[in-house]
Amino acid sequence: MDEQLCTEHWVGRVAVVAASGDLDMLTAPQLRDAVQSALSKTPAGLIVDLTQVNFLGSAGMQVLMEAHNQTDGTETRFGVVADGPATSRPLKITGITDLIDLYSTLDVALENFGA
Repeated sequence: MDEQLCTEHWVGRVAVVAASGDLDMLTAPQLRDAVQSALSKTPAGLIVDLTQVNFLGSAGMQVLMEAHNQTDGTETRFGVVADGPATSRPLKITGITDLIDLYSTLDVALENFGA
């Protein structure tokens, strides 16, 4: 199993949490912690970047929905960067993209967020 790694960086007032490796029930708590850490700093926007994720399991998708629910109705915008069969496909199949803004690249997301 690839060790999953989450990093946080900022572009202006937008927090970007980037994950890599497999995002499953063993590694999703790391993403949850990284998302909570970023949200605790009250960003104008939070982008979860999944471009380096090889596998997105239901536990990872649950973390994304939790982040959506936490930011819904607040000043913090939320979006996900995912492109390809490992990440964007499961998000589309499950209908998560009906609720969460999905972007093909981080640059597109940052531009949309005004960062």
